[in-house]
Amino acid sequence: MKMLNPAYCQNIAPNYSRRKFLTQTSLGLGAAALSFLSDPTPAGAATSTGVLGKPHMVPKAKRVIYLFQSGAPSQLETFDYKPRLRQLRGQDLPESVRRGQRLTGMTSGQATFPLTNSIFTFAQHGQSGAWISELLPHTAEIVDKLCFIKSIHTEAINHDPASTFLQTGSQLPGRPSIGSWLSYGLGSTNDNLPNFVVLVTKNKNGQPLYARLWGNGFLPSQHQGVQFRAGKNPVLYLNNPDGIDKETRGHQIDYLRQLQEIQYQKTGDAEVLERLAQYEMAFRMQTSVPEATDVSDEPESTFESYGPDSREPGTYAANCLLARRLIERGVRFVQLYHRGWDHHGGLPANIRRQCQETDQPSAALVADLEQRGLLDDTLVIWGGEFGRTCYSQGRLTETNYGRDHHPRCFSLWMAGGGIKAGYTHGQTDDFSYNVVENPVHIHDFQATLLHLLGIDHEQLTFKFQGRRYRLTDVHGKIIQEVLA
Repeated sequence: MKMLNPAYCQNIAPNYSRRKFLTQTSLGLGAAALSFLSDPTPAGAATSTGVLGKPHMVPKAKRVIYLFQSGAPSQLETFDYKPRLRQLRGQDLPESVRRGQRLTGMTSGQATFPLTNSIFTFAQHGQSGAWISELLPHTAEIVDKLCFIKSIHTEAINHDPASTFLQTGSQLPGRPSIGSWLSYGLGSTNDNLPNFVVLVTKNKNGQPLYARLWGNGFLPSQHQGVQFRAGKNPVLYLNNPDGIDKETRGHQIDYLRQLQEIQYQKTGDAEVLERLAQYEMAFRMQTSVPEATDVSDEPESTFESYGPDSREPGTYAANCLLARRLIERGVRFVQLYHRGWDHHGGLPANIRRQCQETDQPSAALVADLEQRGLLDDTLVIWGGEFGRTCYSQGRLTETNYGRDHHPRCFSLWMAGGGIKAGYTHGQTDDFSYNVVENPVHIHDFQATLLHLLGIDHEQLTFKFQGRRYRLTDVHGKIIQEVLA
């Protein structure tokens, strides 16, 4: 955007009143938008509707917490119990199972593909009888609140395109993420916090995470995700510099609004309005963010339920607790990223550590939402970007093995928000290599997510470069069986 010359602003601003501006543009959409920006409603109120005006249907979920396990947890060590692999351990993967499907460059050169079962035990839990690994004892306690999808599959075989595909509906960068689509379509329910917040577990190594995974793509910039970080300053560049108090900053924002109004009248550039909306949101967040991230008012029992890590900001447990606090305050979409699940070698030790970090907080979040009466209209999702192979990458021993990427099938779970509790959807073969019942494509999953929020996935579109785009591209069907 071309900036106004300061000298020009000094000459024109005193002679160009707000009344004159609104009079001249009273019949335009710009005036209506600026009217909203200039007169925000009280804290916590529903402040703006999205492009849809209202949902296509009555929503069963009002908000989403997506617990994204970056790196791809092995379904074979968590939820997809395959006892036959114990009998076949060490034998080569049959070609009748592989069917010539492509492999990654990390295992395509192996002379053999030795099958391996999980060394961890499984048991059935709850009235639903869901099979859960010993690694996830807390998840086992809430199985009757969960809906497992064991037949989800993707087209991507490497992490970056797979994560991008799951979050944006395309393997290629540049498309809007799920949270951005929801913000664009449904609008905001709180004027003092972002509609879409991202939390990344601190000090975790693993596959790189790019801001475009929570980016707005070609949607207006106000719909991009805002990352909250651990520490005293959760949002970068939010605090005032030394020597600037809140009153002074408020005057600066008021004058900036006047300049932006002039700029918008001159250019008609909608991005001027988007930038102004972000300035004003940042100003309001100076008060709302410290309040939302201050967990000192939480009772001791809350920290006990989420686990000892919940006292340390930036951990997975602390982020699960913060996610609950954010959705209580009107944030529509909260996405947690937890890295470290990419276990090409040393899987038993590494996945044990990952589950210790995530099992208790994930289960506590679901239970906490239910106890507060929020689970019925909050959709919680847990899962990674693809699955892992039933054969070992590298050397197989009695106590150690690794698993390569596997896009043909993997597992995730959902809870709350209109999802059928205590239900398992889909089935894989005895090797957890191919889907044999009720396959679920990534676009099917995304279509179902939007449906639960009251959106027809085929009708939420944005025209860009001559084409109307949507989250589900040109595919996707609602998974009716998982709906409550």
